[in-house]
Amino acid sequence: MIDIQLSRREFLRSAGGAAKSSIIVLSLPAILVSCERSKRANLRNEKFSVLTDEEVQEFQAIAARIIPTDETPGATEAGVIYFIDNVLADDKEKEHETLRLGLRELQVAAALSFNASYFHELEPEQQDHLLTASEDTPFFGTIRFLTIAGMFSLPEYGGNRDKVGYELIGFEDRHAWQSPYGYYDADYAERGE
Repeated sequence: MIDIQLSRREFLRSAGGAAKSSIIVLSLPAILVSCERSKRANLRNEKFSVLTDEEVQEFQAIAARIIPTDETPGATEAGVIYFIDNVLADDKEKEHETLRLGLRELQVAAALSFNASYFHELEPEQQDHLLTASEDTPFFGTIRFLTIAGMFSLPEYGGNRDKVGYELIGFEDRHAWQSPYGYYDADYAERGE
């Protein structure tokens, strides 16, 4: 969980590292296109483009452990699964297959460790145990990256539904800003950055 004292810039800097272990790296235009598609799909309750029902349940459960719902909304409320589906639908079959293989490995680990057929059937502590064991895999790195990108994307493009990502990091979405800025800008200026 993110310490509340963590500045917005420090959080964004650390979240930027999520892309390093991902097999999918998105440019800002690609993120915006995926957000726009996910917004339309989410609003229309459309079926998923490429994800199977099983993948939806499993990836959604994984995203919910990466950014869980507690006193604040998490990845589930932000509609991250629609974002993931739309990114994979954009000519990413090779990457989707890598995620399928990683998911199968996670499900095998769930069966061997906890006698469960599916990851989403496990208790949160069991899910965390399996995800911690897979932290250094391209599978986890990619799901983590896509979860973060979907959580904090611009709401008008379909990610960050109801601005739950902004709420999580304490970002006030205003049309214009006037000084003095928030503490995150003050600590940034003090360090001379």
